[in-house]
Amino acid sequence: MLPYNRLLKPRACNLRREMTDAERLLWLHWRRKQIGGVQFYRQKPIGNDIVDFCAPRAKIVIEVDGSQHHEPRAVEADIERDESLSRLRLNILQVLHETESVLNAIRLAVDKPGERS
Repeated sequence: MLPYNRLLKPRACNLRREMTDAERLLWLHWRRKQIGGVQFYRQKPIGNDIVDFCAPRAKIVIEVDGSQHHEPRAVEADIERDESLSRLRLNILQVLHETESVLNAIRLAVDKPGERS
């Protein structure tokens, strides 16, 4: 089990209810183990962060990047989050709102766990 801050659970529940359109569309494609039989979770607390999607057994974290990720404070926070997740040996996929290319990248990561993208 991945470590997480229990205080983040209510915020994660709220984020699940308020997913972006891109997150909602992607979730439809990989919920219920639709990619390689791997279980994905949405808005998952890990450490002191909440990641957009996570497949713990495949050691994959998926962050759907929108325009807010280009602001200086967000870039710095993303770097800190990525370093924290890397220490847990998680493969971090940062994807844009392009559904088909996102699904292909995730299929590759599921097929080849442990390789960094």
